[in-house]
Amino acid sequence: MKHLLKLLDLSTDEIIDILNLADQLKYEQKHGIPHHHLKGMTLGMIFQKSSTRTRVSFETGMYQLGGQALFLSSRDLQIGRGEPVQDTARVLSRYLNGIMIRTFEQSEVENLAEYGSIPIINGLTDFCHPCQVLADLQTIREYKNKLDGLKFCYIGDGNNMANSLTVGCLKVGMSVSLACPEGYHPDPRILEFAKAYDNFKLVADPKEAAADADVLYTDVWASMGQEGEAEKRKIAFKGYQINDDVMSVAKSDAMVLHCLPAHREEEITAKVFEQHAADIFDEAENRLHAQKAVMVRLMAPEK
Repeated sequence: MKHLLKLLDLSTDEIIDILNLADQLKYEQKHGIPHHHLKGMTLGMIFQKSSTRTRVSFETGMYQLGGQALFLSSRDLQIGRGEPVQDTARVLSRYLNGIMIRTFEQSEVENLAEYGSIPIINGLTDFCHPCQVLADLQTIREYKNKLDGLKFCYIGDGNNMANSLTVGCLKVGMSVSLACPEGYHPDPRILEFAKAYDNFKLVADPKEAAADADVLYTDVWASMGQEGEAEKRKIAFKGYQINDDVMSVAKSDAMVLHCLPAHREEEITAKVFEQHAADIFDEAENRLHAQKAVMVRLMAPEK
């Protein structure tokens, strides 16, 4: 593994290896055991989309690993003034040990990897969100003690989260049921990937998708950059909510996850959110541990 651009690029073994290392690093952090695998190293963090969890978790993670992180907004870089991404990649490769980028187009992440000479980590694009899903899988395994054989249900927009969750969950042996309204299905590339799996289903009815689910997941109806569509989406996504009615058809011990921020009473009721707040905020914490594992695997010097 040279980069983390999208989960489509990773094998099942590579995903499980990252999760195992994330568990180890979490244990060490909780017990005050130093793990300075990246001592003296620097991660550049390019933000063309703002963030709470991504920035704080990567910055804190690099500090705990013995390195440092540089916050680079598009306002601070020539890339925001028209410098080609391939030139930025070649320059930053001379200064840094790795780059995390949170942006719009997946092509920007891919171009950084093509033209740079250091590891590139996708912190989010409109196509996928691999770091979030690695943290999600870590959380599911903590609660359920396994991944293989579980049923995963996603309700809502077929966005970057739905794309990455579909790939990640299928690759680790989970069955996946998505409930998305017409016109808001996942990317065709993801649906083509999922065709190879008998345990994938895309339906219109949230309760059909949620039946006997071990894990339920949702995301906001209008993601960053889609604020202008908010009213239109409220109409399209009416009924695509995790609520008591949906929970009643899932397994009695089903967990609920949300990548945050959450809009209570839209994609999830306040009641269900608070009942599963422990799941959701453990999931948010695991962004730190999963991303540390990614950085160690990509950036730590070979011994």
